[in-house]
Amino acid sequence: MHSTYLSPKKQDNTFYVSIYIKFWLSHIGAFAWMGFSFFLSLPWLKDLASYVSYPLAFLIIAGISYLPGYMNAFLVVSLLLDRQPYFKNEFPNDAITILIAAHNEEDKIYQTLYYIDKQDYLGKIKVFVINNGSTDGTSKETLKAKEELKIEIELLNESRPGKFHALNHGLKLVRTPLVITIDADTLLHPSSIRYLVARINSSPDNVCAVAGSVLTKNSRENLWTKIQEWDYFLGIASIKRLQGLYQGTLVAQGAYSIYKTKQLREIGGWPNAIGEDIVLTWRLLEKKWKVYFEPLAVSFTEVPSSFRHFVRQRARWARGMIEGLHEVKPWKQPQMYVKYLTGINFLMPYLDLSYTLFWIPGLMLSFFGYFWIVGPMTLLVLPLTLISYSILYLYQRNHVFKRLQLKVRKNQLGFILFILGYQMIMSPVSVYGYIQEFFKLKRNWK
Repeated sequence: MHSTYLSPKKQDNTFYVSIYIKFWLSHIGAFAWMGFSFFLSLPWLKDLASYVSYPLAFLIIAGISYLPGYMNAFLVVSLLLDRQPYFKNEFPNDAITILIAAHNEEDKIYQTLYYIDKQDYLGKIKVFVINNGSTDGTSKETLKAKEELKIEIELLNESRPGKFHALNHGLKLVRTPLVITIDADTLLHPSSIRYLVARINSSPDNVCAVAGSVLTKNSRENLWTKIQEWDYFLGIASIKRLQGLYQGTLVAQGAYSIYKTKQLREIGGWPNAIGEDIVLTWRLLEKKWKVYFEPLAVSFTEVPSSFRHFVRQRARWARGMIEGLHEVKPWKQPQMYVKYLTGINFLMPYLDLSYTLFWIPGLMLSFFGYFWIVGPMTLLVLPLTLISYSILYLYQRNHVFKRLQLKVRKNQLGFILFILGYQMIMSPVSVYGYIQEFFKLKRNWK
């Protein structure tokens, strides 16, 4: 989101490129890059085919080079063309309700409520904390916050396990047109709610939700959280901006998003799914509503500090994507851009399997001088990745962090490891999630 707000007169004179034109310009750039990559890879294709046959060689190279290159090129051109609308009013005063589902959050819930209390938002805020079977002091800490903070806090209890049960319990009691969900370990920037409400109020009537920007709050904890800091700051944020540009943000994440209460109730609230926020968002999109993304509505969440916790989280996300594809088929989405964005998810298992089964073994072989799978041609994906991350880094630093008076923390080691090795961990973890979903293994909230 561009963070400079022009006068209406100056805005009217600004050259406008429609979303339709941006979409096809981005595709032209992406297909041109993929065609160029294919032309350069013909010797590589021929060499690999001598070992595994042409069809299999093509499938391998497509999974680790052609398609990733196409997707990165589409992302780069889209980010360069991204110019989202201005706020109509940066200081809204709508009454809002916040839902926080909490399960054993004794050490975090008070701080989360404290940061809500310190918002510069002008409207009335009511918070429902839904205690979902906690066995610690979550309720005690919530009641303490109720006594000490100025915002209106109400503690609810939901005995049925499952985040969706907790959120739907709270949704029944919401009396405001807008409702926000926040995870119990998520902290908000002081202007966060103001920008989130301003975005949904400035959007067309058919926009029913806006996803906030979620960044890491515990990036200093260890090397593992330092790597994830860049995933949230660059990787996840770039995908959100891409999807927001085409009016189809695919996940209005439960960690921090705003919704129109009426539309939530029309689709029956949150579903019984491991990726309840994914399925919820796709059901909203299926109803011809649109979902935006607001980069200035910044929140900070606690990311997994252990590899085991990370694997469980990302495997759950992968399962949630498969659930979403099963629940709402991309071809049933009424909007062209959403058909495309959700349809891309059909490729993800293939790409993750290709990376896991071919790229990683191929990389190991390359160290011994065998460049059958991984060689100089595969490096063509790297420049586009660096370009897209550079574009987003400059945007995040200059138009988001600077405006919010935040500073990008120096974290060079985490960045290097993120660029060079993160995907080698993410793809196998995602494959693990796909296997879990295929065999319908036990679900875990956390």
